[in-house]
Amino acid sequence: MPPDQQNPINPKKTTVVAAGVLINAQGQFLMGSRPAGKPYAHYWEFPGGKLEAGETAHDALCRELQEEMGIDVTAATPWLTQRFNYPHANVELRFFKVRGWNGALHGHEGQELAWQRVGQLNVSPILPANGPILRGLALPEVIEISNMAELGREAFMAQLSAKWAAGPTCLLLREPQLSASDYQELAHAVQSIARPHGGKLILHRDLALAQAINADGIHFTASQLNQLNARPRGIDWVSASTHQQSDLEAAARIGVDFAFLGHIAPTQSHPGQTPLGWEKFSQLLQLGWCFPVFAIGGQTLSTLNTAQAHGGHGVALLRAAWSQTA
Repeated sequence: MPPDQQNPINPKKTTVVAAGVLINAQGQFLMGSRPAGKPYAHYWEFPGGKLEAGETAHDALCRELQEEMGIDVTAATPWLTQRFNYPHANVELRFFKVRGWNGALHGHEGQELAWQRVGQLNVSPILPANGPILRGLALPEVIEISNMAELGREAFMAQLSAKWAAGPTCLLLREPQLSASDYQELAHAVQSIARPHGGKLILHRDLALAQAINADGIHFTASQLNQLNARPRGIDWVSASTHQQSDLEAAARIGVDFAFLGHIAPTQSHPGQTPLGWEKFSQLLQLGWCFPVFAIGGQTLSTLNTAQAHGGHGVALLRAAWSQTA
């Protein structure tokens, strides 16, 4: 919906806003307080502002950050679109991740600025529309998919133990070759591995099992996703595989925390199937989704920047996650 276009159902106008999630070299993100005299004065938000006539969201972002904080944006990639109905207005916030800028940050409108870390906020109150954005920032940029089928159980468990000992790796346990009982046994074994740095375990397809072993999340197939009427309860993270616009719409309807979209490139897992490609990936993400999307299919760490340049949050890795040369 264009800036300030009136919604026939809700008489309030919809204002389109470009917002920047500035991320520094330490992984912190910037928040600013709203100046006195504005609605929700002194609430904290991500910096940005309303699109002017004829502006793209990226152009508006660059202009607003220069006006508000005196910086010139040099690296910004599209991320999420959040829609929220405030008492005074409906807003559509188009978020960008900003990792490069020139100039010293300074609140030109009298606002306070504060660098924050995920899970360690020390400013409040936060504008209500920013809750899902903070949750999205808690996600890693890389999710790894298990490959025990090719590694063998012993090598897989050894590599996974080493990964979780080294850092907070997020694992999707996907082993379609296993029977239900064998998958259940494997899930219990994986769940028992110590995760000193907070690594996360997401189970595939089996919601009851994920709830029973207190896994961190559940990942649905596209077929499962399209049969759901609501987000399941009793699980922290909910995600799904998507391949087309209707899948993404279903993911939005139930309120997933993130989605995989692909496959992007030809893979051994999908022989003979036409890949989505980066152009279509970008086109689908330009429709504006309120959840992070990971590129999947033929991805490696070297494609992370490409995925983000096309609007993705990150990449999901299968074979590349377990290759010693990846």
